[in-house]
Amino acid sequence: MNTGSDESGEAVVALDGSKPDGAAEEQQDQGLGSRAPEFVKARRMLHLSWQVGVFVIGLAVVGAGIVMLPLPGPGWVVIFGGMAIWATEFVWAQLVLRWTKRKVTEAAQRALDPKVRRRNITLTAIGLVIIAVLVGVYLWKFGFEMPWKIKDQ
Repeated sequence: MNTGSDESGEAVVALDGSKPDGAAEEQQDQGLGSRAPEFVKARRMLHLSWQVGVFVIGLAVVGAGIVMLPLPGPGWVVIFGGMAIWATEFVWAQLVLRWTKRKVTEAAQRALDPKVRRRNITLTAIGLVIIAVLVGVYLWKFGFEMPWKIKDQ
């Protein structure tokens, strides 16, 4: 018996930590919505300014991540950090993060599949061979001359 009710009608969690079937859905839906402190949520204008502040900070972090995509830096990590900031207040950001987490987990599971790993290793090896051939042809045709040592013609 994993779950049940005691005499008061409250749900009982089993010793292994499992929850009733509906509790997982409740926990998943319970996380949606604002995580602002209660005194902030109690006052409409304060809550609105809180949300604007969270949005602006999240936007700055996401913007910094977008700038880091072509430049050195952990662009995607920073973008997801900004999404996590937004997720503290906005349901849409929470749903995007859940979807992203699910897709990343599925991709990680697929990548561990032996057939997929074998295919990825084969494609990587073929790509490296193609690059080596192209570099070899370039060196054979033009030689190894550093750009700053090229003489004017």
